[in-house]
Amino acid sequence: MWRGDREITLSRKEFDLVHALIVRAGQVVSRDELMRDVWHTTFWTSSKTIDVHLGWVRRKLGDDPRNPVLITTVRGKGLRFERGGPEESRNHSVA
Repeated sequence: MWRGDREITLSRKEFDLVHALIVRAGQVVSRDELMRDVWHTTFWTSSKTIDVHLGWVRRKLGDDPRNPVLITTVRGKGLRFERGGPEESRNHSVA
């Protein structure tokens, strides 16, 4: 994966998590959907599974966990990969 001119190495699950969010950029993706799409399960193995992987992804992408702008948390709903905005204008798109 690339962010600007910097290559970012992700584990398979990290990549799958980012992919599941990017293909629905701008839309809120529920934790249930992520567990099904990324971990291929309909039950929660741990309530922290997504949070741990999300923390690793945010760090690798340089997205401040305290004030994320690439992947945001919509309380009670899920996660959203943000489209456009200030990040895009600073040439920080993720592809």
